[in-house]
Amino acid sequence: MAPPPPSMAAAHDRSHADADDPSLRLRRAPAAEAGAAGDSSGSRRENGVPGEARSPPNPQQQQHEMFCYRASAPAHRRVKESPLSSDAIFQQSHAGLLNLCIVVLIAVNSRLIIENLMKYGLLIRAGFWFSARSLGDWPLLMCCLTLPIFPLAALMDEKLSQRKLIDENVSILIHIIITTSVIVYPVVVILKCESAVLSGFVLMFIASITWLKLVSFAHTNYDIRVLSKSIEKGASHGSSIDEDNIKGPTIKSLVYFMLAPTLCYQPSYPRTSFIRKGWVIRQLIKCLVFTGLMGFIIEQYINPIVQNSKHPLKGNFLDAIERVLKLSVPTLYVWLCMFYCFFHLWLNILAELLCFGDREFYKDWWNAKTVEEYWRMWNMPVHKWIVRHIYFPCIRNGLSKGVAILISFLVSAVFHELCIAVPCHIFKLWAFSGIMFQIPLLFLTKYLQDKFKNTMVGNMIFWFFFSILGQPMCVLLYYHDVMNRQARTIV
Repeated sequence: MAPPPPSMAAAHDRSHADADDPSLRLRRAPAAEAGAAGDSSGSRRENGVPGEARSPPNPQQQQHEMFCYRASAPAHRRVKESPLSSDAIFQQSHAGLLNLCIVVLIAVNSRLIIENLMKYGLLIRAGFWFSARSLGDWPLLMCCLTLPIFPLAALMDEKLSQRKLIDENVSILIHIIITTSVIVYPVVVILKCESAVLSGFVLMFIASITWLKLVSFAHTNYDIRVLSKSIEKGASHGSSIDEDNIKGPTIKSLVYFMLAPTLCYQPSYPRTSFIRKGWVIRQLIKCLVFTGLMGFIIEQYINPIVQNSKHPLKGNFLDAIERVLKLSVPTLYVWLCMFYCFFHLWLNILAELLCFGDREFYKDWWNAKTVEEYWRMWNMPVHKWIVRHIYFPCIRNGLSKGVAILISFLVSAVFHELCIAVPCHIFKLWAFSGIMFQIPLLFLTKYLQDKFKNTMVGNMIFWFFFSILGQPMCVLLYYHDVMNRQARTIV
């Protein structure tokens, strides 16, 4: 048989290219595509093995395919982008580059570990952050053990209001007094006692959680009473109201809420049917391992770096930048370990033990393209609390979205400052300023995301300001302020 002319070979090659390229294959007529698919699937069913031919291609087919690659057949037939170009980079798989990053990360950190051990030796001992003195802070321990008095007082207030023994305004005033006391009481105890930083932080963390829960408890029950009164008057609210969630509070519902891994009160929660004991043990082991890893990084890496540094606002600018960049890696590791230990391991352990069903404690915040997305996804219990008890109440009272966001960040900044400044006995508003600085970053990353579509510019800005610059700077500022305070106290 005479070979086909080059034009026929090129046409046959183009048909093969169309079959291999999904974007070109879509240009075929639907009927032809369906027919081809039917013939293909039919031949596969006849062969008995999907995707395999019943017999090898005959020599005539092989000869025909060889003509498709002759010199006169065109090698370039359509416009294509390079895989790393801006238009095609997010359409490619980057698994190999990810593996390379992991290998490089292991190599770099192995070198840092060896260098640190050669320079300082093994530094696992009672240090600044994990002081053995924290076990003897009895005033703080007694304060923590007496905190359950405040939820019981809030329940008594609700019972009196539910039975109409006290006026609604009086009930609200009592709740304000209770929630204020649950914060002021630990602050006074910590400031009166020269306790370890870790003990003070744990107490303020528990007190802050108690405050958030009691605010939700009071606000939700007030709304339940308003809703129940409107139902009694014959108002229609549709079929979205669940009768189980408009019941009055009980001691059982309050205790469960105070222990549950949520900050939003409701009379009933979605529950699981049983407890996986083996799963809980495995998560506890992981939690202990990662907690030990955090302690190792703090003692072995963070402490030597900050001890050999100067105050970032009083020393040489280049020295401060060098210390911040050197701190960025270990502080990032500690923060990621903290997130994994608390939000993934501990909250899931608590949810499993209490059969708490809704375990969306975080979303994929690491993919956040704006600062706003990050704050909406990284801490879902706090996000739901803010949306439920601050943001939408502000909107319903006629405030703009911008003002509601500002108030939300203001509340978050106050509690960040309390949890850090009170245990350190330092009130210079570093944590408060860091949280409030997120507001201009929020608008900046949103603007960049709207301007440069399908990019991760906002994500890179978030990682830089939050992990590379923000956290190390905060560690240096508070460390040197605490050291200066302790030096003045000794003198």
